[in-house]
Amino acid sequence: MTFSIRRTIRAFAAPEHRISCPRRLWRRTIAELDRRGRRRHEAGAFLLGRDIQGRAEISQVIFYDELDPEAYRTGACVLYGDSFAKLWARCRESGLKVCADVHTHGGAALQSEADRTNPMVARAGHVAIIVPDFAVAPIAHRDLGIYEYWGDHAWTNHSGARSDFFYCGLWS
Repeated sequence: MTFSIRRTIRAFAAPEHRISCPRRLWRRTIAELDRRGRRRHEAGAFLLGRDIQGRAEISQVIFYDELDPEAYRTGACVLYGDSFAKLWARCRESGLKVCADVHTHGGAALQSEADRTNPMVARAGHVAIIVPDFAVAPIAHRDLGIYEYWGDHAWTNHSGARSDFFYCGLWS
């Protein structure tokens, strides 16, 4: 049996969370999205991790332009099939899985029609996190858009100040 004080405390701090990301990794990810988007266009990444007792624990990030240098050419995040082949190869090599994707929007973190109809991973349970204002800090957790995909273009919105679906606090 594996015991982790951090996991135990996190279970009390955010009992409903489904995804946790270490605070330091999340901050680096946000800063890198800001840098890669140049405060002018969308930027994005996949959050990789492991399922532990039904919850995803993020440990690595792969930015879209690492998979395809042209991913931001249109101003929106666009990836093609060969990018996903590279992503799945990285997952196999690391033993991790795609737990979520994260990308930026220029204004509020609302799910666009393109986001709704074109999930990055069209698998039930996949989570898409939208960061407002092209990830220019500071970004309040309550301002994130957090959407869970169910298939057939159906999503659950987990966004908002009271959501602890995605946890990146002290005990992550």
